[in-house]
Amino acid sequence: MKYLYKLVLFVFIASPAAYYAQGFQVNLQGQVQQGMGGAGTACMQDAASLFFNPGGASFVNGNSVIAGVTPTFARGAFMDANTHQVSRTNSPVSTPFAAYGLFEIKDSSKLKLGLAVYTPFGSTVQWEDKWTGRFALTRLELRAIFFQPTVSYKITKKLGIGAGFVFATGKVNLQKDIPLMDANGNYGHAELSGKAQGYGFNAGIYFEPIEKLSIGLTYRSKVKMAVNDGQATFNVPSSVAANFPSGKFKSELPLPSVTTLGFGYKASSKLNFALDINYVGWKAYDTLSFDYENNTTSLIDTKSARMYKNTFAFRAGAQYKIDSHFAARLGLAYGMTPVQNGYVTPETPDANRVNYTAGIGYETKHLKIDASFLFTHLKRTDTNTETNLSGTFKTNVVAPGISIGYKF
Repeated sequence: MKYLYKLVLFVFIASPAAYYAQGFQVNLQGQVQQGMGGAGTACMQDAASLFFNPGGASFVNGNSVIAGVTPTFARGAFMDANTHQVSRTNSPVSTPFAAYGLFEIKDSSKLKLGLAVYTPFGSTVQWEDKWTGRFALTRLELRAIFFQPTVSYKITKKLGIGAGFVFATGKVNLQKDIPLMDANGNYGHAELSGKAQGYGFNAGIYFEPIEKLSIGLTYRSKVKMAVNDGQATFNVPSSVAANFPSGKFKSELPLPSVTTLGFGYKASSKLNFALDINYVGWKAYDTLSFDYENNTTSLIDTKSARMYKNTFAFRAGAQYKIDSHFAARLGLAYGMTPVQNGYVTPETPDANRVNYTAGIGYETKHLKIDASFLFTHLKRTDTNTETNLSGTFKTNVVAPGISIGYKF
């Protein structure tokens, strides 16, 4: 029984928080860029450049504020490899958002200051009751908000640099059933919840070597989200309650760095192309550890290997200005999964993915309205080495978005 307690605890601890570090890396920080496959490192079109390339933000004309939201509808299913039973998610709608303010400094045409607030990680995954993998996960809710004050400086008419300090704050709640029954046949339940904070930076260079070509290079640093006062709650049969005392815990969850090389090409006064190549430092997430305030022979501090790998993503898009007010956009993105075989979890049944995007924009002297649409489909078959959950995950994601901006 002592071995069983440790095994149950290890299964609970080792997998769910992977979602916080891996899961749902949200690349929905600007409606113009979303419509173009998420590419925007070398195309300075609006205040969202504060996120995509701080070095190019000084090339955006005038002062402006933008706020946008992208409701995200994700529907997942899992087919158990042994029983062929199909389970589905009942996840609520997620609402990643972004807001930007970009301002010129009086008497200076080269220096700009800005503030970006965005949600690069966040979602809620809710599996149906009594599903096959309930001992791996029943519900996970994640919220992470980044605040980024930024300075951007135009060194010459062709070259700009910029950087922003990042303060990240968030919270996480993870729940799952435990395979220990009480006298009424009810399984135990466990919940981990806590608030986290971290720090990082976003820096970039923007360069226009020739009239129609622009190049951008950015680096968004790794952010270590520290949970210093988390709460672990165990609801288990009274006969083993002393082995699972509820109490505080500490953990550190790394969010990966992203290095991006971007290219922009103005084919004509109406037609623009953009290409971004992302290198994502997921390898930083090789181990997940938890330090519990109340230890017992069963509730011990743990370290679990995650062994994520660094990956690439490729994002390409085009924008066509129909007239002086309207623009249409199309995009395509391909992202490689950082999750190696044996580590796929129901929190984020990640796989190599293709994102299909489209968008439209309307602009006047002061008003700017942009909308985008994203669709992606994921499929992954795997057997998790820790939970032994084996089968095929399928996920469809639809994300329509809209933003409103004001220029002055």
